[in-house]
Amino acid sequence: MKKKMKALLVSAVCLVALLSLWNLYANSPAVALDRQTYKNIKLFNEVLDMVQKNYVEPLEQKTLIQGAINGMMRSLDPHSAFMTADMYKELEVETRGTFGGIGIEITILKDILTVVSPIEDTPAFQAGVKSGDQIIGIDGKSTKNISIMEAVSKLRGPKDTKVTLTIMREKMAKPEDIVITRSIIKIRSIKSRMYDDRIGYIRIASFQEKSVNELKKALKDLDRPSQSLKGLVLDMRNNPGGLLNQAVEISDCFLKSGVIVSTKGKTRNLENTFSAGDNGDEPSCPIVILVNEGTASAAEIVSGALRDNRRAIIVGTQTFGKGSVQTVIPLEDGSALKLTTAKYYTPSGRSIQAEGIAPDIVIKFQRPAQEKEGAERRIRERDLTGHIKSPEENGQKPEEKAKKDAEDLALDSQLKGAIDILKSWEIFQKTVGS
Repeated sequence: MKKKMKALLVSAVCLVALLSLWNLYANSPAVALDRQTYKNIKLFNEVLDMVQKNYVEPLEQKTLIQGAINGMMRSLDPHSAFMTADMYKELEVETRGTFGGIGIEITILKDILTVVSPIEDTPAFQAGVKSGDQIIGIDGKSTKNISIMEAVSKLRGPKDTKVTLTIMREKMAKPEDIVITRSIIKIRSIKSRMYDDRIGYIRIASFQEKSVNELKKALKDLDRPSQSLKGLVLDMRNNPGGLLNQAVEISDCFLKSGVIVSTKGKTRNLENTFSAGDNGDEPSCPIVILVNEGTASAAEIVSGALRDNRRAIIVGTQTFGKGSVQTVIPLEDGSALKLTTAKYYTPSGRSIQAEGIAPDIVIKFQRPAQEKEGAERRIRERDLTGHIKSPEENGQKPEEKAKKDAEDLALDSQLKGAIDILKSWEIFQKTVGS
């Protein structure tokens, strides 16, 4: 009898212990989360079933699912998106620097489709599309509640086809339509030239797969042992960004050491720090970086890296302020997610998300007095890539080159300011050192 009672008592204790463990498990945050997830998935299935059974028109389940995914991504941030297989292929083509379209970088700003910047030498740039333009319509249809990927899909298209953008711009009394003819966009990310007094100029239009190779070639052509540079202007105005690895490698071209950028996300594998190494061929001359409101993302990484490492000063106007990192995650059916997974931080540890980089010296773009308000700089034959050079260009005398430089700088107050700073830099060093 005593043995039976003891066995019952042990069983009761075990049962209480098991119940206690179950209560702890059932009320743990992980299980609570699983239950909530299950409830939400059940709710989604119920709604999906109701819509399929009762909606007035026939529906494909795939269309409904993709619509739900698009809605979920749209609730995150303007840079996260779901891409169909075709959209994903387009993105892969774009990073190689060639695609069919009009040549603009866009974002959603305050729920409005907005131009970050037109890409240089593209149909949008030539049609006069500007950074900050609000695109309120595409081909006569409103862009209200449109996603980035939907907008990209509407703007892309075969060469020689037309697309109409309804634009609203500051100081416009009413929206205006701009008709743009699509073209094959071949982005030339790096351009360079030499100004008087051995002042080099490198324009970085975007960050594509081969940008760093093009930059190294430009630097080699400009900075020769026999004629070293006295100063360098790095122009990243209206540069919408691009590949993170290219921003890191381009920064490394100018830095011998120091942190370039760090990224921080929700998980440890998204926390990275990128640092510069001494390659032995970094230019030693002073550098001025030109920026404006169209300077974004990867271009801001380079600007922040060089300034925080005291390698350059920044001139121009406040940058765009895109301080987030997107990861493209391929899915089984060929589609993909473009998901914001981290924020990046400048070497000083500052996030520029939604703030941008303030220039060290503010110089606003001043339109030449002889030009009418709203007029664009007229493109001349000598501005075209690959044009046949004039006798003056082939055997140009110093006074003729100086005259041409002066003409060009008269049209660009920010570039003129940057070159003046570099020229005065050398004078100041000589004066202080004497």
